[in-house]
Amino acid sequence: MTQRAKWTAAALAAALLVSATGCKTSPAIRQGAVLGNGTKPVTAPLDPATLGTLTGTVHFNGKPPARVKIDMSQDPACSMMAGTNLTEQYVVNDGGLANVYVSIKSGPAVAMTAPSTSNAPTVMDQTGCRYAPHVVALMRGNSVEFRNSDPTMHNIHTMPVLAGEAPTDLAQAPRGPAQWVQYKEPVTMEPVRCNNHPWMEAFINVSDTPFFAVTDGSGHFTIDGLPAGHYVLAVAHEKLGEQTMEITVKPHQTTQADFSYTAK
Repeated sequence: MTQRAKWTAAALAAALLVSATGCKTSPAIRQGAVLGNGTKPVTAPLDPATLGTLTGTVHFNGKPPARVKIDMSQDPACSMMAGTNLTEQYVVNDGGLANVYVSIKSGPAVAMTAPSTSNAPTVMDQTGCRYAPHVVALMRGNSVEFRNSDPTMHNIHTMPVLAGEAPTDLAQAPRGPAQWVQYKEPVTMEPVRCNNHPWMEAFINVSDTPFFAVTDGSGHFTIDGLPAGHYVLAVAHEKLGEQTMEITVKPHQTTQADFSYTAK
């Protein structure tokens, strides 16, 4: 190769290097942090001066159906465990209904696009041959950690309520390792059952926002840090269905939102 040819080759290589460097994919794009239109998802931090609190009680009118003792004799490991296993469809104390999922249906953009406040998984254990808690809730993108604290074989079998959603079907050895399932789409009251113990049932709820709750044993709930504005609030029960209510949250104030169900 002549000296002139060497210079030409070197110049061409340098030009190609500059071109490649100038067109290199940014780390953000390689990591999937850029949207299809080339813009980064931006979520402004919530302004503490605009935040309020939402609290309420879900009431049950009239006499609730009696909770029934579950016969667990088909599995000696279950029947020998301490405690009484009662049905959980209607858990009512002092007129308050437990295990009701509370969520935001619509509201200001700042609330509907707010990021998750925690990436910790939501735990659903199997203990005493029952799921605990009976109803769980989490934000989309987060996970449920399924545990088996019992000395018997259990199973996690979800019954999808969304079109095209694949069911989860996990076998869990006695006191075996936990397993995690991530939920990417909002869902309300998706049933979970155990193939080995037909009386076992629980429900998973996935919220589109970080503002959600499940009523406690007395039917109470609280949602903190909600941006001020007008909302449609929803409550859902496994047997009694869904109700909605329009509410207005004001900065540094507590908004009361009470619901009432009657047995069908």
